[in-house]
Amino acid sequence: MGKGRTARARRASTTVALLAATVTAALAAGCTGTHNPVDDGRGQLRTPVPTPSRSGGDDTDKSAGSVLAVKIDNVRAARPQTGLRAADVVYAEQVEGGLSRLMAVYATQLPKSIGPVRSARESDLELLRQYDDPTLAFSGAQGKLLPLIDKAPLRAVPPGDGDDGAYYRGTDKAAPHNLYLHPSQLMPSAPGADALTNGFTFGAAPAGGTKETSRTVRYPSASFTFSWSAKSDRWLVSMDGTPTVTTDGRRVAPATVVVQYVKVRKSRFHDVLGNNTPYTETVGSGTAQVLRGGRAYDVDWKREKAEDGTEFTTKDGSPVNFAKGQVWVVFAKAS
Repeated sequence: MGKGRTARARRASTTVALLAATVTAALAAGCTGTHNPVDDGRGQLRTPVPTPSRSGGDDTDKSAGSVLAVKIDNVRAARPQTGLRAADVVYAEQVEGGLSRLMAVYATQLPKSIGPVRSARESDLELLRQYDDPTLAFSGAQGKLLPLIDKAPLRAVPPGDGDDGAYYRGTDKAAPHNLYLHPSQLMPSAPGADALTNGFTFGAAPAGGTKETSRTVRYPSASFTFSWSAKSDRWLVSMDGTPTVTTDGRRVAPATVVVQYVKVRKSRFHDVLGNNTPYTETVGSGTAQVLRGGRAYDVDWKREKAEDGTEFTTKDGSPVNFAKGQVWVVFAKAS
């Protein structure tokens, strides 16, 4: 049984009630809601939908116990990003035109600011099902995707009337690469490590592996390189051939990197230029490579249902522990 499923069982009745209330609110918003658009340059904003409190009516506790996931722009014009080092997990996915986009997940700490924030994709909804009642911050989405986001078991908070003034435009970059988020406006505090119901385990490194000092994953129009630094005991990230630093000048350096081989297929959606949006399938099984401690481990991954965490195991079925610290998961197309 994947990590976090026991917690899900305890909260099943609460989740069903919240989903029913959310769908009801969405139907009402279709008639009475108002738009407060912030142009993402690619997608549309959905009508903000009031989200029921998990505490049974106390809106001050509406996000306690759930992670914050933020879609982050990753084209050259969006860099350097803000708040990326504070994420517990960073997912890298392929989007239109062979480019890449990030989803940063926060549980143990909330930085002062995060961004640039960009639009959501259909496969984000499946990816986030492994977290209990996550909050998703994003700038907009393709129009036909918005109803799916409204019905998903998450708290969707794009810019608009329901964001409590959490979003703002920076002055360091041109739109649409300058939308940022104050996460403290969406949740009072970081929920803590127990909110990471994604199946990851941490501890001693597995036996075996091979020495690895650098690994590059390429998309048609983007690349990620992870270089091992024995001095910092971390993997130094470079994107598109340039070292990745945040706006405070510090290098992004996860403790563990997972290259997860998945099926990437065409989705039902396109961007404004007519490019098809790739769908990254994260439910199923396959192979992966785990990079930690300057070594690479060939492993298997499995996620039987969307609400399950993702299990990484050795060939004999033993769990593969990650190193304590930030984890990057880069989705690569399986051959």
